[in-house]
Amino acid sequence: MDQKYVSLDELIKDFKLEQLNHASTREIKVTSPELNRIGLQLTGFLDSFANERLQIVGMVEWKYIEQLDDQRRRNVVEDIMKFGVPGIIFSRNLPVQSEFIELGDQYNIPIFTTPRITTNFVSDLLKYIDNKLAESTTIHGVLIDINGVGTLILGKSGVGKSETALELVKRGHRFVADDAIEIHKVSDNTLNGKSPDLIKNFMEIRGIGIVDMSKLYGIGSVKDNMNIDLIVQIEEWSAQSDYDRLGLDEKFMQILDIDVPKITLPVKPGRNLAVILEAAARNHSLKRMGFNAAAELDAKLRELHTAK
Repeated sequence: MDQKYVSLDELIKDFKLEQLNHASTREIKVTSPELNRIGLQLTGFLDSFANERLQIVGMVEWKYIEQLDDQRRRNVVEDIMKFGVPGIIFSRNLPVQSEFIELGDQYNIPIFTTPRITTNFVSDLLKYIDNKLAESTTIHGVLIDINGVGTLILGKSGVGKSETALELVKRGHRFVADDAIEIHKVSDNTLNGKSPDLIKNFMEIRGIGIVDMSKLYGIGSVKDNMNIDLIVQIEEWSAQSDYDRLGLDEKFMQILDIDVPKITLPVKPGRNLAVILEAAARNHSLKRMGFNAAAELDAKLRELHTAK
């Protein structure tokens, strides 16, 4: 399996970084989800130097560099450059010392600056790289934010996924994606879903065609991405199927090695699926807070049986 990476050119564009030297960025790939603030390296300690990471220079590091004499500064900067780091970024539009520019060109290490405060910039950059490098997959369905519960609606074509999602948006919930859901594993137990940029905010409704949810219901009706908390499988009702009527045995669906709670809803004429999904999302929230209605009823029945 090929190692995932972020193109440095793409990162430069997305964060509007200004390059200060002439080093080529075309072939540089960022493969580490971590960043490194040059600290100990400035003192000459280069053991276990994380040179595969983008290097950050903030106010504290910059002040330390400033107080070094010219020869010491050049030696320290060159020692860092020799490791072939993917790039060095100065925050706060700090004036970059000439040694970085000169040696960056010599060792083909691009030097950048950003006006942003170091902490905020690093936080956003970490999230960006982490998302780009995360394991991912694409699933056919609809993703909706129902009262803060990221609900992934699955089912065969024509079963009513989009119509149910449309009714949920009409009821005040927020649309995230339709048809192709890009799912990223952002941590060991968290999945995040979003729409591909090409079809962002668009939904297909049979008989009507393609609609833009942000234009139809306002910008407050859509959301860029959402963590996936619950999966709802919609299927045509079958008398032969054994549907869960109590909810004692929680079922899961595995996506990217993460188990996500899953419920199956049978479709019958007259069923208001939007209302049922609202109830399912609320019930899921209660379970996360430690209250399980089915378990509560089961406990009361057991107490009653014991009393007899």
